[in-house]
Parts: sequence; C-alpha cells; structure tokens
Amino acid sequence: MTRKKVKLAYIINDSARKATYKKRKKGLIKKVSELSTLCGIDACAIIYSPYDSQPEVWPDARGAHRVLTQFKRMPEMEQSKKMMNQEGFIRGRISKAADQLKKVQKDNREKEITHLMFQCLTGKALQGLPLPDLNDLGWLIDQNLKEIYKRIDGIKKAAADVATAGNVADQAAPGQQHWFGDWIANPVGNNDQRQIGDCSYGGAVGGGRGGADDMLMAGFNDGNGNGSMWSSVFFP
Repeated sequence: MTRKKVKLAYIINDSARKATYKKRKKGLIKKVSELSTLCGIDACAIIYSPYDSQPEVWPDARGAHRVLTQFKRMPEMEQSKKMMNQEGFIRGRISKAADQLKKVQKDNREKEITHLMFQCLTGKALQGLPLPDLNDLGWLIDQNLKEIYKRIDGIKKAAADVATAGNVADQAAPGQQHWFGDWIANPVGNNDQRQIGDCSYGGAVGGGRGGADDMLMAGFNDGNGNGSMWSSVFFP
C-alpha cells in the first residue's frame, strides 16, 4: 500500500506538529548517517526546535564543528552556490509548475486545431473562425504537408535505390545470358555434329569408336581432345 502524499503546509494542530517533528527528525538524522557511511563524506546535522532547549547535533559537537570549519574555508561563491532557503525552494516549484502548464496548454491547443482541421476536411466552413484559430490552422497544415513531402521523398529514394541495384545486376550478367542463349540456340558446334554423326553411324553398324557411349560423350568434346561435360566459363 502506497503512502498518501503529504501536503507541504504548516501543521496547525500542536500535537500533530510535535509528533511529525519527532518522526521527521529521526528520519532526517538516519538519512544523514546513511549518506555519510555509504558515500564516505563528511556531514553533520544541527536542528533547532521550540521543543528542546538545546539543538540536536549529529554526529556530535566536535564532528559538526569540523565540518563547519571545512565549509567556512571555501570561497563565498562556492558556499552559496547550492544553498536554498524556503523562498528559493518555493520559487523553483512555481517556475517548474509554470513550465508544465505551458506544455499542457500547447498540447491542448494542438489537439483543438487538429480536431478543427478534420472538421474542415468533412465539409465544415471556415467562416466565422477567429484570426488566431486561422493562423494556427494554417501552421498545422504546413507542418502536415512537410511531413507528407518528407515521406514521399523517402519512398522515391528507396525506389530509386532498388532500381539502381536492379540495373547493376542486369549489367553484370549479360555475358552469362548471351552464353546461355547461344548454347540453347546451337547446343553443339559443327565439329561436334560431325563427330556425333560418325558415332551414330559407327554405333549403327556395330563399328566405330565405342558405340552409344562415345556418341553421347562426343557432343561435349572441346575440339582439342578434352572431353568436358560443362563449359569452363562457370565450371572449370
């Protein structure tokens, strides 16, 4: 179960304020002790309250005096660099809240003008709209058009890259395509046709150089006495 957020305001009830003081003082001293132990730094806490005649000092008077002495040795600019009092803290909170309010107002305004733009697309007339709304509507339309043109340029560039890659591939393969086309049109040369004819004749009469096996292999002879089933261009 999460703890309820505490409102940062002065507690009017005396008993509740005193109980809160004791509880928060104990927690503050514990946090300072943990910070000093975990991070290895010099720290001290001095707490004045209307409920005690003497201030609460941690870790002790000597340790607090040592830390304060080190602090006073620093230049004045360094001493006040990260100091914050109640007024400065409140001013910072107000400034932060004002920035958040501006951001929310801007988001709401953009949503309103977007809704107005969609209404115009459905046929709603622009007569009677105040000048600020017209100016904001024109700005929003320009932003949407820029985004559309940007996406169109990206698509065109991607298509051009694909076409360029296809042209490079087509230019790299014409030798292979021509060789394959020539081989389909004329699978054997004149010398090979003559050899096949001789082998066919020899196989038919039972003579020649080896019958049907020689006839089948002769078509792949390169003319120099080297029988190869595949062209040396791709399969050496």
